[in-house]
Amino acid sequence: MSKQRLEGKVAIVTGGASGIGAEAVRVFVENGAFVVVADVQDELGHHLASSIGLLEKVSYRHCDIRDEKQVEETVAFAVEKYGSLDIMFSNAGIAGSISNILDLDLNDFDNAMAVNLRGAAACIKHAARVMVARRTRGSIICTGSVVASVGIGAAAGVSYTASKHGLIGLVRSACGELGRYGIRVNSVSPYVVATPLVCRALNVEASEVESAGGVGTSLRGIVLKPIHVAEAALFLASDESAYISGHDLTVDGGFLAVNRGIELSLASFKTK
Repeated sequence: MSKQRLEGKVAIVTGGASGIGAEAVRVFVENGAFVVVADVQDELGHHLASSIGLLEKVSYRHCDIRDEKQVEETVAFAVEKYGSLDIMFSNAGIAGSISNILDLDLNDFDNAMAVNLRGAAACIKHAARVMVARRTRGSIICTGSVVASVGIGAAAGVSYTASKHGLIGLVRSACGELGRYGIRVNSVSPYVVATPLVCRALNVEASEVESAGGVGTSLRGIVLKPIHVAEAALFLASDESAYISGHDLTVDGGFLAVNRGIELSLASFKTK
């Protein structure tokens, strides 16, 4: 099979400057896509775009997805620069504070919802509007989490957990509405992966996340890394998944299948 699985397609990756998003940018470009890196981390975003070495295929755009206007302008930028929009990877997110419901800071809750849920809704809305208008049979992908399939409570933070549960509902609803236009909407949900987001939330080093990352899963000998999630997103972005919509693709080493060890998985990290 040709490696150019996204040949000629145009993609936006939000939260594309680091972590899963940055890996997705690299994988998409390697597979022939034109990519707009959308993020609020301007220095990292510009550096990523220039480091790939294919500047005609990668552009950076400042975009805070909490601001719907910035999302709309980023979509317009992609269409103007590359002539189309085929893929929206709504990957930007925040962890919020890790607290239980008794200590919940509702301002923190609102911020998590603004980024993880409202921001994703803005990405789906404005990507879909362009795809419908241009009759593009596009693919919209959102980054979820295994916490959307279980009730973790304080282990991952009430705000984060609630926002990711809501995201799955958003994906399924959008799938039902947009299928008539040939637009697919899916999510990819990783287990604990050593991204800057996770490391900051748990206050640990990446090596500590990786050393404990297999706890609670059924798969041994493989450490979950951002590239594994990026490659799952690549599948959902490509025509290989042409009849898949409304699906939450978990990248979890069998964690949800065995449905155990949720306390161990996060308690195993050595907090500072």
